[in-house]
Amino acid sequence: MPALTLAANPAVVSFVHLILAVGVTVHVLLHKRDAGSSAAWIGLAWLAPILGSVLYLLLGINRVRRRAMSLRSCAPASPPAQAGLPTGRTDNLAQLVCAGQRITGRLTTGGNAITMLRNGDEAYPRMVAAIDAAQRSIALATYIFRADYAGVEFIDALVRAAARGVDTRVLIDGFGGGYIRSATYQRLRRAGVPVARFLHSPLPWRMPFLNLRSHRKILAVDGRVAFTGGLNIGAENLTGDRPDQPVYDTHFMVVGPVVAQLIEAFADDWLFATGQRLDRDAWFPVLESEGNCVARVVTSGPDQDVEKIEFMILEAVACARASVKIMTPYFLPDERIITALALASLRGAEVDVVLPERSNHPAVDYATRVQIGPLLAAGCCIWTHPPPFDHSKLATVDGVWSLIGSSNWDMRSFRLNFELDLEVYDPVLARAIGERIVARQGSRITAAGLGARSLPLVLRDSAARLMLPYL
Repeated sequence: MPALTLAANPAVVSFVHLILAVGVTVHVLLHKRDAGSSAAWIGLAWLAPILGSVLYLLLGINRVRRRAMSLRSCAPASPPAQAGLPTGRTDNLAQLVCAGQRITGRLTTGGNAITMLRNGDEAYPRMVAAIDAAQRSIALATYIFRADYAGVEFIDALVRAAARGVDTRVLIDGFGGGYIRSATYQRLRRAGVPVARFLHSPLPWRMPFLNLRSHRKILAVDGRVAFTGGLNIGAENLTGDRPDQPVYDTHFMVVGPVVAQLIEAFADDWLFATGQRLDRDAWFPVLESEGNCVARVVTSGPDQDVEKIEFMILEAVACARASVKIMTPYFLPDERIITALALASLRGAEVDVVLPERSNHPAVDYATRVQIGPLLAAGCCIWTHPPPFDHSKLATVDGVWSLIGSSNWDMRSFRLNFELDLEVYDPVLARAIGERIVARQGSRITAAGLGARSLPLVLRDSAARLMLPYL
């Protein structure tokens, strides 16, 4: 009856709408930095009575910043960045090394070997074998972890490892790993494997599950070998088995000193999710040189790491002199990235961006067609590759610097998700990644082709772009 009375009383509804809209406006003005996002949320709160304010309360407020800051202050610390530390480089990328120290708070580490793995067909067998060979510790963090026939191989290997006394920790995102029910989580928990769900709660005010996600992919074994990249765990990634909807992807096996930074990132997230610290002596052995790659972990998230991956990308593109190659499943960066890429092209660098012909999010594809207009005008080359959908996130600059990991080139990855990338200085790896990007160049998008779209398609794409602050 009170709900009916409220609905039947326009004055009460108007008053509630006014109070909520004013509250949203004040909160946005105090806490949002991006002008476009601020205007969009304020407009939604006023133009969609009550509903717009409710959506902001559920999706627009960063509820993890204070909690993350308080918990992570006790996390194991990386060595502090040192101003003026010699980089060992004399080329245009020396400035990038220095900037990265200040952006990430981490030092580059030499002596690493990094192997590129294609799809689950190459990566999964090595990952499961590493778990089966583990003697001391296993850390696994992933966004999607299905309990299908591919995932069961991992589940069984983790259960075996925990049963023989290996210190095992598994962290699954609270949304990507199944919000209502996570079969993988339940199976591991019943088997006694320490497992947690990142930012998961059935209470919306405790879990902004549509907005803040852990998108990181880390598997570290015995503190000595690690795997990272864009690959989730699911049968769709085993392309040789011809699944109904195959997903291509690229993952990397890492050995060498930078593995410690990957484990530190996992320890940080485990502390955040559970309040439990990993024992430093058990998880961080002394690591010897294994190869020629110089590397550094770059993390970002809606707490103290906000925008760090985006800042690294901006600095890398600004340093580019010869080439910038990018492959990403979703391309919705803000104007800063667009401008940086356009300027790189205008000063003579070859800029190539490879995107799916069709991703698994049509609205993103529509909005992308609007975002790339300024890049085409500046001389950048935008390519699409035909199905199957490729989930790889790869970038190189000047055939030396590479960025690999979990982050897409969109505002969700740059501002909202917890992401982890690895920047690598090595011409051999950069050449292999560049060749993979070039191999996926299919049809080239041209300004003339975009201009030939019908008016309904132009309106559809432009309308989708207006969703950028909410995506």
